[in-house]
Amino acid sequence: MKKKRIVVKIGSSSLTNDRGEIDQEKFQDHVNAVAALRKAKHEVILVSSGAVAAGFAMLGYPSRPVTIKGRQAAAAVGQSLLIESYIEKFSTFNIIPAQILLTRNDFSNREQYRNAFSTIIELLERGILPIINENDTVSVEELTFGDNDMLSALVSGFIHADQLIILTDINGIYDANPHTNRIANKLHHLEDITDEMLLSADGPGSKVGTGGMKSKLLAAKTSLSLGVPVFIGNGVGSEKLLNILHGSGDGTYISNDSLDSINTNRQWIAYHSESAGKIYVDQGAEEAILYNGRSLLPAGVFKVSGTFKKGDVVEVYGLNGLLGKGEVSCSSDHLKKEMEKRREEHSSLPPTPSVEIIHRDRWVQI
Repeated sequence: MKKKRIVVKIGSSSLTNDRGEIDQEKFQDHVNAVAALRKAKHEVILVSSGAVAAGFAMLGYPSRPVTIKGRQAAAAVGQSLLIESYIEKFSTFNIIPAQILLTRNDFSNREQYRNAFSTIIELLERGILPIINENDTVSVEELTFGDNDMLSALVSGFIHADQLIILTDINGIYDANPHTNRIANKLHHLEDITDEMLLSADGPGSKVGTGGMKSKLLAAKTSLSLGVPVFIGNGVGSEKLLNILHGSGDGTYISNDSLDSINTNRQWIAYHSESAGKIYVDQGAEEAILYNGRSLLPAGVFKVSGTFKKGDVVEVYGLNGLLGKGEVSCSSDHLKKEMEKRREEHSSLPPTPSVEIIHRDRWVQI
């Protein structure tokens, strides 16, 4: 098998015992499996939960804290303990881990986004194992990824992974809740995550699994849109991740060969950028950018909303609603002047050369 770049996400349920503490036997099993992947010459990025689980007992909490300040305090203590444990366990295999803590702001800020990408790639090129977690100590609700499932999906697209493996406490996706329905059927292969599946996965009595499955389905949907195939399931033993790569994992494989990967810049536009304004286009421009792979020109723009500058991201609306987002090559003032100039030109005069408002390589359809 050729060398692959693999993102492995290990959730709290796959790391902890019934009391919510880190289970050392499970922990060692994951380390052994990651080491086996590395020995097979694959690049590995580990997205690991467990900071709160590692830290709450040290603070005197009898169980996992439920308040924000309690979770953040536990994460502050537990993150160092967690990475210390990884360093100790991986040292047996001569693997050096590197800790990377991210927040949503690290993705929405374009410079930090590029820096994070460069850092991870440099670590991989030097044979280091990046271990990524959300920075729970400083994250606030509106700036979180929601969970490490979504973080792992975004990281997978971000670094153009060949496979995302989400390890959980259930062996895949089912058409009914296997804990309450004895005739529930496991779905071994999927090509898409439908809206119906997401709705049925919400709340207790899920038709596609147990609690937490919806976040994994959302992550899988995002990962697929970025061109990265996903595995959701579990396993035991040092060969479990290699078995998954070889197609014999105990879980559900989700892939669609018709989906292509998206370059890093367009990923940022689609998933992390904030829109600085809106541009409204006519039917001709809509067809050109949606179906003909063309760039957006001033001739198709009939309305501009908001104030933006060159390099900002704006939303583009057609006659029936939002079409997509793109990075503009001129300011809103310049675009308005272009629109006014075109209205004032006489049909007998040669048209003014048009600047591309949004180049097709800086455009993402929603």
